[in-house]
Formats: sequence, C-alpha cells, structure tokens
Amino acid sequence: MAMPHAAILGIGAYAPSRVMTNAELEQKVDTSNEWIIERTGIEERHIAAPDEAASDLALKAARDAMAMAGVTPQDLDLIVCATVTGDTPFPSTACWLQSKLGAPQAAAFDIAAGCTGFLYGIHVVQNLIRSGAYKKVLLVGVEVLSRVLDWTDRSTCVLLGDAAGAAILGAAVDESGILASNIAADGDKGELLHLPAGGSRHPASHETVDGRLHYFKMNGRETFKHATRNMGEIAQKTLRDAGLGLGDVDLLVPHQANLRIITYLAKALDVPMEKVFTNVQRYGNTSSASIPLALTEAYKAGRVQKGQVILMVAFGAGLTWGATALRW
Repeated sequence: MAMPHAAILGIGAYAPSRVMTNAELEQKVDTSNEWIIERTGIEERHIAAPDEAASDLALKAARDAMAMAGVTPQDLDLIVCATVTGDTPFPSTACWLQSKLGAPQAAAFDIAAGCTGFLYGIHVVQNLIRSGAYKKVLLVGVEVLSRVLDWTDRSTCVLLGDAAGAAILGAAVDESGILASNIAADGDKGELLHLPAGGSRHPASHETVDGRLHYFKMNGRETFKHATRNMGEIAQKTLRDAGLGLGDVDLLVPHQANLRIITYLAKALDVPMEKVFTNVQRYGNTSSASIPLALTEAYKAGRVQKGQVILMVAFGAGLTWGATALRW
C-alpha cells in the first residue's frame, strides 16, 4: 500500500496590533533608523500586549489555517508547536493551545529548534502523515521574543518581533504537497545564539538576573557566516532530493532574519529577488513564526499559485537549519 503524500491544506498568521517603529527604538537605545535599515532592512516590528502569551497568538493563527483547510478542532489528531518562547517551561505550549481550541482528542507537543522550528515541524509531521499514524495535523510556529530581549543591547533588540503562523497538514489529494524536506544541526556552535539562564544549567537566581542572563544573546558575525553557507547547501540538497533544480523554483520563502542574509542567500542560489518573498521590513525576525507568516502573506498577495514550486529555508539556534520544497 502506497504511503500518503503530505500537503499543506491551509495556512494562517497573526501579529499583535502594537507596532514598534525604528523611531521608537531610537528613544530606547543608542541607535538610529538609518543604522537599523542599513544593517537589517527592518523598519518596524510587532510587540505582544502584556496579557498576550504564545498560545494566544498561536490560537488566532491556528483558527485562520483551520478555516482555510475546512477543518474543525475535532478533526485534529495532533498539534505541534514550534517555539522557544512558550507560555511556560511545561506544560508545552501545544497543550495550552489544545485546551484553547477544544481538541482533547489531539496529541500535542512542542519543538524547540529556534528559527528553524517550523521547518523541523514540517519534516516531522510529513513523515508522521506518510506513516499513516496521523491524518490532520496543526503545526504552529509562534514566538513572543519581546519577553527575552535586552532593550539596552542595540545589536539584538532591534532585530526581533512577535508573531504566529500556522498550517494544517494532511494527505495530499492531487500532485501538490511536500516534495522533499531536510533538517540539520550543529550543537558545537550552540553558544552563537542562545538564552544562557532559566534552565537546569543556570537556574534563575539573583546572580543570573543581575548578570542579564535571561536575555537573548547572539554572535552576529559568526551567525551570518554559518547561516548563509548552511542554508544554501541544504536548499540545494533538498531540491536535488525532489528531482528539481534552482530554475524550477517559482518562489523562495526564506527565514526572515534580516535583509542582508536574504539577499546574500538569493545571490548564492542564483535566484532573482523577484522570486524571493520578504516581509522582514515590517515584522523583523519572528523566529519560528517567520516562514509561516511569510508564506501566508505571500499567498494573500497572490504570489502563491496552484502548481508552483515553493522552496522554504531557515537557520536558527542550535545551531539548526532546514529546507522544504513543496508543490502548491
């Protein structure tokens, strides 16, 4: 019996209503609109309200994806949430989301793979669907990164924003679906992107709080070098696995880290910028939410058409990276 082919049946996204511009950041930290745009391309980002947690953002994106796919909470048999800024260390944010949706029959778990989280989720979920174990899966990428930003560090606080993106995955009914998917990691370089305290290595204490160790830390120069090389390599491998070449790509949806990385990647892959979707200018880096948010906006803008080949590629904390090729 042939294994079912997994496909994205519906997508959705949500960003908090509050928008923080570069002009506002100029009042908080020693930076300027020109400096931020020149180095990142980011003009504004969305910031969650004080009473908004990851599961609240995820719920709104999930409902949009479910509406597009025509599924109800009762149709779901698995919920996977990619996040590094969940509601609580435990239970998982996927469990909080399951409760909010009213889907007690669905299993639920989180994936912590940084900015690559959504593509890690696709890789895992598509194999679960192909195995026949699950039929309708809700996959969410969500982050409330504003809660772990050091607003005195101009090298990091200008980069990140809050958002959620979601997809319903199930068996394909035609030639559309996931053509190939790959994920990778290098834990030796984990300290290039990390949150030092709050876990069992450095539990919360006066010392960790005073040392500002509960905030996101990044070595930007080294991260740029590894991101561009690894994303390029895994993107080409994934296309080869799908029996495709770079010329077959109709739309490249990269992780929206910053515009310099996106431009460098497109040039390295010889993909013209007209075939690259970007929204980093308006949202900043939303980590796990980045790709589903971009894919949803591309679809709503008419950039995603039936039969097109979409290539998604990401890089994040871990270090982790991954790519997915699909036919819409």
